[in-house]
Amino acid sequence: MANPMDPILIEFPESFETERLLIRAPLWGDGVSMNVAIGESLEELKPWMPFAQTSPTLDESERFTREARLDFLKRNQLHMRVFNKTTGSFIGCSGLHRINWELRNFEIGYWIRSSCAGKGYMTEAVNGITDFAIRELEANRIEIRCSARNIKSAAVAERAGYTLEGILRRERLGLDGEIHDSKLFSKVRGVEF
Repeated sequence: MANPMDPILIEFPESFETERLLIRAPLWGDGVSMNVAIGESLEELKPWMPFAQTSPTLDESERFTREARLDFLKRNQLHMRVFNKTTGSFIGCSGLHRINWELRNFEIGYWIRSSCAGKGYMTEAVNGITDFAIRELEANRIEIRCSARNIKSAAVAERAGYTLEGILRRERLGLDGEIHDSKLFSKVRGVEF
């Protein structure tokens, strides 16, 4: 593997599959399917996601997609799109963020379109991305952080076998303007994998 201080030289696949899902890096043109999913899911996403405070335009979604593609190529953040492997339909977004290449530490973030919620897709995606980070990126630590009020997001972390390390009290400003506690979940090499 390349020098950890030079992440742009690190080679790894841009896509992989799980039982039901295709998970891949963003591609030019993905903004349309993402935009439709955000529009459909705006009310569920609004309390948790800054980008979902208003319905984005198609151009805004495509711009985000193209910037996410460039971030992936630069290895700054590894945004990923989640698709149903059978139908090809867009399910949601996930990826690896807050990357520390020297320590091989990552944070997984995610959101799912409302019509796909409750079917285990995001738990499957998180498990797949976790395996990808361990296998392809030699992860030492993988975190999931969420507002302590975001019960559904915390449930995904729990179902994916992440350990609740603790509650960070009054740690984040919620989109409702109130200060929220955060839940910090993790998997660590030598402990959970």
